[in-house]
Amino acid sequence: MADKIRVLLAKPGLDGHDRGIKVIAAAFRDAGFEVIYTGLRQTPEQIVTAAIQEDVDAVGVSILSGAHMILFPAILELLKKEGGEDILLFGGGIISKEDMVDLKKAGVAKLYTPGATTTEIVDWLKSAVKDKKSDEKIL
Repeated sequence: MADKIRVLLAKPGLDGHDRGIKVIAAAFRDAGFEVIYTGLRQTPEQIVTAAIQEDVDAVGVSILSGAHMILFPAILELLKKEGGEDILLFGGGIISKEDMVDLKKAGVAKLYTPGATTTEIVDWLKSAVKDKKSDEKIL
């Protein structure tokens, strides 16, 4: 049997709205993923430390506070600094199309806005992790 996908979910910053990320966590568990949810008000440092310690395939963050242009780059930078550049970073929130383009250029693997379905997100993560693991075997 293939290894389970390990995903860490977090709510960085001061945003206290966690209903959406809890729905995603449940959908990921139902899909057979191992889910680590760090909870509310996490710093980028806490998120990256947990991701490295838990040896996750991906980190998903929910940012509804408007701080996505600060928090996503901070998490990406710390992942690189701590040797986690192979960990996929994805997330969701209230993010403009322009900001989504800039964040994807910076290295965020995928971004979702309200209205995305859990099936869509589960299917994307399965595919992205499978592709990443295939690329690692080639190297």
